[in-house]
Amino acid sequence: MGIAADIVIIVVTALLGGLAAQRVKQPLVLGYILAGVVVGPYGFAAVSDMHEIELLAEIGVALLLFALGLEFSFRDLRPVRGIALVGTPIQIVITIAYGFALGTWLGWEWRPALWFGALISLSSTMVVLRTLMSQGRMGTLSSRVMVGVLIVQDLAVVPLMIILPQLHDPQTGLALLGLAALKAALFLGLTIGVGIRLLPRLMVYIASWNSRELFLLSITAIGLGIGYATHLVGLSFALGAFVAGMVLSESDYGHQALSDILPLRDLFGLLFFASVGMLFDPAFLFAHLREVGLLVPLIMMGKMLVFGTLPRFFGYRNVVPLAVALTLFQVGEFSFVLARVGLKAGAIGAELYALVLTTAIATIVLTPVLSGFTAPLYALRRRWFRFEALQSVNLPERGLRDHVVIAGGGRVGQCVAQVLRRFEVGFVLIELDARRVEQAKAAGWPIISGDASQGVVLEAAGIVDARLLLITTPAIVTAQGIVDQVRQLKPGLHIVARAEGLEHMDLLYDRGVYEVVQPEFEAGLEITRQALVHLDLPAIEIQNFTDAIHKEHYAPLYQPPTDSRVIAQLRRTPRLLDLTWVALQPDSPLIGRTLREMEIRSQTGATVVGVMRAGELHANPDIDFRFASEDLAAVIGRPEQLAAFQALAAAS
Repeated sequence: MGIAADIVIIVVTALLGGLAAQRVKQPLVLGYILAGVVVGPYGFAAVSDMHEIELLAEIGVALLLFALGLEFSFRDLRPVRGIALVGTPIQIVITIAYGFALGTWLGWEWRPALWFGALISLSSTMVVLRTLMSQGRMGTLSSRVMVGVLIVQDLAVVPLMIILPQLHDPQTGLALLGLAALKAALFLGLTIGVGIRLLPRLMVYIASWNSRELFLLSITAIGLGIGYATHLVGLSFALGAFVAGMVLSESDYGHQALSDILPLRDLFGLLFFASVGMLFDPAFLFAHLREVGLLVPLIMMGKMLVFGTLPRFFGYRNVVPLAVALTLFQVGEFSFVLARVGLKAGAIGAELYALVLTTAIATIVLTPVLSGFTAPLYALRRRWFRFEALQSVNLPERGLRDHVVIAGGGRVGQCVAQVLRRFEVGFVLIELDARRVEQAKAAGWPIISGDASQGVVLEAAGIVDARLLLITTPAIVTAQGIVDQVRQLKPGLHIVARAEGLEHMDLLYDRGVYEVVQPEFEAGLEITRQALVHLDLPAIEIQNFTDAIHKEHYAPLYQPPTDSRVIAQLRRTPRLLDLTWVALQPDSPLIGRTLREMEIRSQTGATVVGVMRAGELHANPDIDFRFASEDLAAVIGRPEQLAAFQALAAAS
């Protein structure tokens, strides 16, 4: 079968590698590279034609950059534009210089040393995002800084792919570099100028046919076609694909194009990473174990130093520099792309390529491990060193008492603050993001700039005298740190927290959180409720349905009982009782009768805990409370007790 058999072997082996990587909580990229090692010439040599696979891998590179162009948006960089747009180029230059110095120290010529510096200057977007999501840190300030840096690093691949090959010949390098820059500028101007006017119209015309297959074929042809056009004029195939993605991202169909192209990108990306693995020689690792063992820690420490220092120059303090340093130290997947360009151009040798590949894999494997030390190391640092000065604004002169502490000044925290202000309830926000602190200042809200997981910040917010704590941050690590601190300062304080999933929800309940809310679930339930209202279903049925869904979603414990889970379950028991609203019709035997007369508790076992009459709630009615027509009775009890009450209320 030739190339078809090779693709089948790679895909099946990559599936097994991906499953193995997922099992040990490693990035799928490592599984794909491992698959390439297994089927490659240094493994079982199951692939008959590596050259054909490498050609297909070129399409994978182009699709990777095409998808990057579709995803790129300057809006994503706006909150962290300073460090992203200014700090990242500085980081790249410093890291290239550091890598060049390392290469020179090892006795390499200036060209491979320069390429080595460029290759280690990039971090892994795939690995970092996977790590942040698994640790529950997406949405934190440090994660937004990292994403901004990674976006600009990925974009930097494009000019590096143009510039570095031209430096291979020092005598003609400047002239070729100038010519390449002129070609790139003309091409970019022509493609963007024509594309912005032509492609949106073309996409509207294609979309009007309502053919998903034709739409996918069109965007693939645009991305690869423009990439091939750049290749014909002597520029990078991948550069053209990236520009095509940027142009399409500005159209109304940019998001649809991205969602359609992602499976194709992932499939061809699999072939690319597998082809990378095919070039990995395990014998090389053992033969150069000393050199690899020296370079891996030097690369990590050098990048950690750069990433740990740079954020401070842009005003980021507290945990952000440490988190960035311990997460962005690895060598990224786009370094493989750049290394393939250097290998093809003859600028680097196979030995340097293998060395970079080996060190990159080692740093990628270490990323989730070292990144996980962010919280404990930061807590240790706060214990050993002097606390950074806190900035507090708009705090009441008479101090804080019986107030609400809101940990997190994002959209959720700001929404809560607006409601509390309207009801004249005292509150104070805690926020680390300088931009959000300024927003709170402008709104006149009391706010403390600091890390809510630190005791000194919670004390400044008056946590000991607070009535309630609301944790609005989605990051589970941060939320756990806040809860642990509060339990030391005021153990009995009620805490309402936000969670992104069932696993995080249980972790917070086990730590003593009073109530955990999942925003996505609540939004979905409210949309469902609105749909039922518009379908003219009875209000009581809708309310009972939503109450039942709430109980089903929030009540169960999802793992076998442990002591901590039993305690959590006991704590939640009052909230797990069934509550049903029953509408009393005019012919109900309860009308005009009191709770004492009907002996509801003895007849049904259910308990009436409230009655809604004319929009007014009568909570915990006494035994002489008399029912009236169209009352809504709130009743709790076991399912059979509730059924007995409904039968009693409905009897004529």
